[in-house]
Amino acid sequence: MPFALALLVVGMELTPAHVVYTGPLLTATPALAAVTMGPKGTISAALTALLVSVITATHNQAWGTQQVYTNVLAIVLVSAASVMTSSATHARRRSELNQVRRIAEAAQRVLLRPVAGRLGPVRAASLYLAAEAGAQIGGDLYEAVRTRFGVRMIMGDVRGKGLPAVRSAAAVLGAFREAVHYEQDLVEVMAHCAAALRRERAMPRGVGQDEEDPAEGFVTALVAEVCDGSMVRVVNRGHPPPLLLHQGRVHLLTPASPLPPLGLEEFLTGPAAAPESFPFAPGDRLVLYTDGVVEARDDDDVFFSLPGPVEAAPASSPSELLELLHQALLRHTEGHFTDDVAVLVVDRLDEEADR
Repeated sequence: MPFALALLVVGMELTPAHVVYTGPLLTATPALAAVTMGPKGTISAALTALLVSVITATHNQAWGTQQVYTNVLAIVLVSAASVMTSSATHARRRSELNQVRRIAEAAQRVLLRPVAGRLGPVRAASLYLAAEAGAQIGGDLYEAVRTRFGVRMIMGDVRGKGLPAVRSAAAVLGAFREAVHYEQDLVEVMAHCAAALRRERAMPRGVGQDEEDPAEGFVTALVAEVCDGSMVRVVNRGHPPPLLLHQGRVHLLTPASPLPPLGLEEFLTGPAAAPESFPFAPGDRLVLYTDGVVEARDDDDVFFSLPGPVEAAPASSPSELLELLHQALLRHTEGHFTDDVAVLVVDRLDEEADR
């Protein structure tokens, strides 16, 4: 708008319409820039207004008249005030943004804290990347904890965006963190997560809070357990199947009986299926992830291939693999993520390392 006004003045002054007094339009240029632009933009608009004023006064041979000097003085005074106002507003907004980011980082440490590097018989590492610009947390969730039943993990993805998705993720994670310590059956752990999601969705919203779309809010989730022996037990509720790296080859741990996501229990056709067991020997690697990884696209709409980087770095540590995946995703998408990304890498240690 500020530069459009300056262009309008040029058009009027260089045509027979120059009889119209255009000084107020030029004076308003830096003031408008202070509202919509930062200090640099305001200075640019002020200089543009002065330049237009000089050009039009020269073209119309108006130098020496009181009108021209009054117009230039008004532009200078309004420009100075606009730059000071814009600078103060910019500083205040930056301070507010920094405060919001600090709060978001604190919330992330509570909701999506990094997993411990060593959990009994496994080594682990986690990665989370929010798709929303400036966001620290979103709708993906993960956790890995050591319990008396073994090492238990969850990976989930909330259907939806914004604060409703964060609330759903917090409800599911809170239920998981509590239930894993006293429920022996993984199916019951998942049932607690589903119940917490139902309670959260049934809570009345306060004035001004976003109402959740009934079609949104369900959660794809996967719960896994690594206990004694060379097996991993999995309950999958509509989530992308994990990858298992065994002897340099990647295998998909696809469930034999697909189940609907949490929040869509009406589509269950019978009692919840028992956990499925898969070989997970010392030296194997388990990769849990959300669909933001495998659905990441490049400029040609080609999906990201997760098995490739996993197979290419079998000797790396979990944290090193995550760094390689992060860089590969950035190259593939050129840094433009359309969905949140969460990855959890777990390595089964050998017997000597377990001691």
